[in-house]
Amino acid sequence: MKKVDVILGLQWGDEGKGKVVDVLTPSYEVVARFQGGPNAGHTLEFNGEKYVLRSIPSGIFQGGKTNIIGNGVVLDAILFRAEAEELARSGHDLKRQLSISKKAHLILPTHRILDAAYEAAKGSAKIGTTGKGIGPTYTDKVSRNGMRVGDLLSPDFDTLYAQAKARHEKILRSLGYEYDIAELEKQWFEAVEYLKGFRIIDSEYFVNDALREGKSILAEGAQGTLLDVDFGSYPFVTSSNTVCAGACTGLGVAPNRIGEVYGIFKAYCTRVGSGPFPTELFDETGERLCEIGHEFGAVTGRRRRCGWLDLVALKYSIMINGVTQLIMMKSDVMNTFETIRVATAYEIGGRRTGEFPYTVTDDLRPVYTEFEGWQCDLRTCRRYEEFPEAFRRYVEFIERETGVPVKIISVGPDRGETIVR
Repeated sequence: MKKVDVILGLQWGDEGKGKVVDVLTPSYEVVARFQGGPNAGHTLEFNGEKYVLRSIPSGIFQGGKTNIIGNGVVLDAILFRAEAEELARSGHDLKRQLSISKKAHLILPTHRILDAAYEAAKGSAKIGTTGKGIGPTYTDKVSRNGMRVGDLLSPDFDTLYAQAKARHEKILRSLGYEYDIAELEKQWFEAVEYLKGFRIIDSEYFVNDALREGKSILAEGAQGTLLDVDFGSYPFVTSSNTVCAGACTGLGVAPNRIGEVYGIFKAYCTRVGSGPFPTELFDETGERLCEIGHEFGAVTGRRRRCGWLDLVALKYSIMINGVTQLIMMKSDVMNTFETIRVATAYEIGGRRTGEFPYTVTDDLRPVYTEFEGWQCDLRTCRRYEEFPEAFRRYVEFIERETGVPVKIISVGPDRGETIVR
C-alpha cells in the first residue's frame, strides 16, 4: 500500500510551497490540500505567466492529475469561484480535475464580518488576520456550529444557513459593529450554486481507496509550522494545524500512512502580520531582503517583515514534523550580500538555549554565526556542482546543524530554476 508524502512550510508561511508542489506533481497522481483557507496564497510562475492559488491545490497545472480540497480546509464560495474561473480562462479544466470534500467547512458571509469585528474590538492587540473569515469559521467548526460543503446538498440548507446567520448577527450586535451584508450575501449564494457544479466527495474514502490502488499522493499544507495553532507563536497563529499531523486529520489518513515529509524554508526568514520574530531586521539589510525578494503577500499584498535564517526555529519545526527532506527557497535573493548571518542559538535572560521558547520575550537575543556571501548570480546554475563554494558551505552547514539533507534548492521563481540533488 502506498503512503502519502507531505509538503509543508517550516517558517511563518510564504516559503514558496506552491512552486515546489508544481515541480513535484509529475511524480504524483493525486495532490490534496489538507488545511487552511483562502488567506494562503501560493504563487507559481512558468511559461512567462504568474498564477496565485488560494484554495485550489497547486497540482492543478499538471494535466491529468486529480486534485482534492480536503476536509481540513475552510472554503469561501465567492473566492473559490473567482479563483476557479480565472484558472478556467487559462485553459485548465477544473471540473474534471478537482474534487471537494463534503466535510470541508464553509466560510459564510457573516464569518468575514465577524473577523473584522473581532479585530476591531482588539484595538492595539490585533492579531493581524487577513479578514477572510477563517478564524470564525474554525471557531464554529470546533464549537460544533459549522456548516460544511456537504450541507449544500441537504434539503435543510436554507434553514441551516438562517440559523448560523442569526447566531452570528447576535454576536455582531453585542459588539456594536455596523455592517451591510446584502451584496456580499448575494454574491455568496450565486457562488454556492457554482460550487455545486464540482464533484463533492467523501474524501477520506477517496484518498484511502487511492492508496490501496497503489496511487501516489502528495498532501499540500498552507501557511507554516510556526503559525500552527498548537505549536506556533501563539496567539499570533492561524486557526488550523499546519504541521504534518494536520495531514492525517485534514485528509483522513492514518499516521502510519505518512511517507516522505518535505519541509520548505527560505534561505532567510519572513513573517506577515503581528507576532514575535527573533531574527527580524529593522535596518537596510532587512529592506534589501524585502525589495530584492519581492516580499509582499500573494493574496493580501501586505509587506513581509524580513530577517536572517533562524536555525533554532527551523530545527524545532523539523522535530515537530518529522521532516525527511529539506527544500531551500529564494537563495538567489542574497546573491549580492557580502556577509550572511544565521541564528544558531538564543540568549534569554543571560542563559543560552537551542530550544524554541514557550513565549518569545523582549530579552531574547539571537546568537549568530556569520558566513561569507557568495556574491554571484545563482540563477545561472543548473547543477549543485555549479554553485560557488561559499554557497555550498552555507547549504552544508544547514544540513549538519539540522541532520536533514537539503534535496531541492530554488534559485528563482520559475519552475525551471530548481536544482534537485
